[in-house]
Amino acid sequence: MKIAIINGPNLNLLGKREPEIYGSQTFEEYFEALKKVFPDTDLVYFQSNSEGELVSKIQAFGFELDGIVLNAGAYTHTSVAMRDAIAAVPAPVVEVHISNVHARESFRHHSYLSAVCVGGIFGLGLKGYELAIRYLTVI
Repeated sequence: MKIAIINGPNLNLLGKREPEIYGSQTFEEYFEALKKVFPDTDLVYFQSNSEGELVSKIQAFGFELDGIVLNAGAYTHTSVAMRDAIAAVPAPVVEVHISNVHARESFRHHSYLSAVCVGGIFGLGLKGYELAIRYLTVI
């Protein structure tokens, strides 16, 4: 089984950005730990601040891999292009957010992506990625 984790804008700053919301661990550190939790799953990771690059990766991974864990960051609330890419691919996509977006600013309460994802995990910190992978390995 091969699963991609795709992170969107500003998630390259985990460990530095607003640690009271996002924690102090970098995603790269967390990704190494995830690989140990799932030794029989081939995990790949991609991060970009560019919407077009994210769309291209969803398209590529969505036809090649068994599933995608997606934290689109702020593009969750703005990107019809990412929504359309998710809808176009056969791989199931789980939407993940480190913070509880529904407990934050009102503009974060709407997701263009949720309707085309198989599910979503919000507000459970980095643990949400592990839960999403666990789900994708059993469906």
